[in-house]
Amino acid sequence: MKKTDKTATKDGHIFVQNRRATFEYEVLERYEAGLALMGSEVKSIRDGRASLGESYCQFQGDQLFLYQSHIGEYTQAHDRNHLPLRPRKLLLHRKELDHLAEAVDQAGLTLIPLALVARSGRIKLELALCRGKKTYDKRASIKEREQKREIDRAMRER
Repeated sequence: MKKTDKTATKDGHIFVQNRRATFEYEVLERYEAGLALMGSEVKSIRDGRASLGESYCQFQGDQLFLYQSHIGEYTQAHDRNHLPLRPRKLLLHRKELDHLAEAVDQAGLTLIPLALVARSGRIKLELALCRGKKTYDKRASIKEREQKREIDRAMRER
């Protein structure tokens, strides 16, 4: 019988999600990237002290970085702690990086982080190649959501 670790998380567990992203942007392609993290950052993310609300991805040279993602300090780390808003390098295959760089440069698209998830014991970032929505697109999204809610309500009442 295998002893389970308290810090172990299920595969696919979502630590933090950027809910506003799917409302503000039209998602065209989704990617999963590794993150270059410090130990105290991993512990903070597992404690739920992370936010992707204001974060974005941007190329610096030929490498991709995550900016403005807040990962709170881990209290037990003391002097080996991390800066909460430091840029974090994203780890992707070269072909994926080249494709994303070309899409961002030519098509005027943007890279938005969607969620931090657990995959095989590691923390991964789900990011998406997005196009900004217009206000009428947002109204259409709200209308679809309300119609779905009404249908679900009617099905429950039956």
